[in-house]
Amino acid sequence: MASNISASGAEQFVEDRLISGLLTGSLLQHKELLDMLENVDVRYPRQRTLLHVGVGLGKADWVQELLARGADTDITDDSQQNALSSAEEMVRQFPDDVERSKVFNLVTLVHRRDQVIMRHLQASSSRSTDHVTPVASPECDIASLKSSVDSLRQEMKSLVRQLSSSLEELKDQVCGRDALLRCLEEAVTSTAEDVTCIKCGLIGEASLSQPTSDPVVARQECVDAMMRRTRIEYGSGVDYMRRLYERLYDEDEITACIIKYLCGNDRVKVMVDMNSWNIGRMKKKVVNLDGTLRNGRELSSFCDVESETVYLGAEDCSDDSKYVIGRLAWALLQLSLKLVFDNEGRPYSKGDVEQEREWMRAIEELEKRRRGEGLDRIIDDALYGKTLKARVCWLAAAVPEIITCYGSTKGRAKLQRQAPLLFSLYSNNVMGTLLASAKR
Repeated sequence: MASNISASGAEQFVEDRLISGLLTGSLLQHKELLDMLENVDVRYPRQRTLLHVGVGLGKADWVQELLARGADTDITDDSQQNALSSAEEMVRQFPDDVERSKVFNLVTLVHRRDQVIMRHLQASSSRSTDHVTPVASPECDIASLKSSVDSLRQEMKSLVRQLSSSLEELKDQVCGRDALLRCLEEAVTSTAEDVTCIKCGLIGEASLSQPTSDPVVARQECVDAMMRRTRIEYGSGVDYMRRLYERLYDEDEITACIIKYLCGNDRVKVMVDMNSWNIGRMKKKVVNLDGTLRNGRELSSFCDVESETVYLGAEDCSDDSKYVIGRLAWALLQLSLKLVFDNEGRPYSKGDVEQEREWMRAIEELEKRRRGEGLDRIIDDALYGKTLKARVCWLAAAVPEIITCYGSTKGRAKLQRQAPLLFSLYSNNVMGTLLASAKR
């Protein structure tokens, strides 16, 4: 099948998959597609380039690679923003985000380099015409300088393509061309829904999967869908549960992505006991992800990944429901991980070696901080899992729980300070994947 794909169709496919990979995947998995890309400055909806999207998402590794391949920092999109102005805006919006600061520094460095090249060309042009009667207009001089810079860019892109070609030839000798064709064929046969979802998402990274134009309607549809999947086993409190879902949707995109994803899955079930803080009446015994047997009366929430059911003891004994909503977010995220990644609850897909390695780094980072400065109780509890799978899953679930318990601003600041790598992995991989896979 792959051999029958037209050149233009293959090129379009490469561009679509790169956008999908940039939004939800790792750079390492998509370098081969970058090598196949004819023009790194190809335009997408709203006249955006890959560099625009990478800057908007704060993907430092992608931005660095695109700049190394000659991506133009001066290209503007429909809103007249180039990569530098977009990077500046992201730093203003997320002043504590380390990755976005790194993106800003990278784009600034390359932009300044291009300006220096322009000045040198201008000075060189001025010296070469000192003894020549000027005949060209200033507009022609500027056009000539721009043409020279464009030529330099084209030379850089040509060198990258030559290097990519050489690497491809070597790869063909070692691995064989059939392996690459099989990879292309499998990707082409992936669902059209995936590509359509990603393309629609370019309208705004923060609303990747909300085809409903009215945000109020979209919110209402999500909350209504979650209420249809919720059954109150003991007591009454329909309005209370609705408020919990609304708070998850409104608190932060970190928690909203859970609701947006789960509301489109008819298999999801949420069982609630309104008259108890624990789930003992609904689930007497449970087996945790690490294999330990627990009494339901000891737990306020639990995610049964096998039956795809979340149990919640929703009795609120305090002045607000931060504890209840935090444990609900913790359990719902675990169910989301199981459904979206299909890897026994882990926050990455099977075979994704790079992501697995990054999560191991996050655990090591937190273990070191745990022995020194100490960690928030929610993160510390997650590290007590007796298996690696449990620790990884519970750490991912700790992120939305911290956001709901402390609020968006304080929660983000705490995560950025205590667990920057964990926060980055959730924001870039988990949240992006959930939004890209959502049906609403």
